[in-house]
Amino acid sequence: MYLLDANVFIDAKNHYYRFESFPGFWEWLDAEQERGTLASIHPIRDELLKGDDELAAWVKARKNTEWFQAIDDEQTQLNFAEIAEWVMSQPYKDIAKSHFLGGGDPWLIARARTIGATVVTHETFDAASRKKVKSPNVCRPFSVTPINVFDLIRITGATFTLH
Repeated sequence: MYLLDANVFIDAKNHYYRFESFPGFWEWLDAEQERGTLASIHPIRDELLKGDDELAAWVKARKNTEWFQAIDDEQTQLNFAEIAEWVMSQPYKDIAKSHFLGGGDPWLIARARTIGATVVTHETFDAASRKKVKSPNVCRPFSVTPINVFDLIRITGATFTLH
């Protein structure tokens, strides 16, 4: 199982896989979700719904489906608490800690840890980072694997062809 970060959807919409040019990408996401290969979580959904664009409309059409998993189970809550404690113990700037813990990323990692999923994000590991808490930096101590969407496409064997 792969859990997608908000930046995967946002970057796809804005850069790599715009809706009008690459509808096959969005169809692929839906097909993989239907197979149970990937999903995201409620806080990511809620973040994406704040927009007023075609991505928000796409998410809204999937709002109450299996696309977005709940995070209210006991194990995910416990994992989040451990993640928050770890982040607070690290030498990040206080504003970076607050920003990270107030968003969907710690919940995504907590849920991934709960279900043994891989986190799909465009963030990259940076051991020297102090001004931003990066998801891959948090994934590592909790034995959660982070990959990017291009790796996900390769791993799943997806191909996008012209007709």
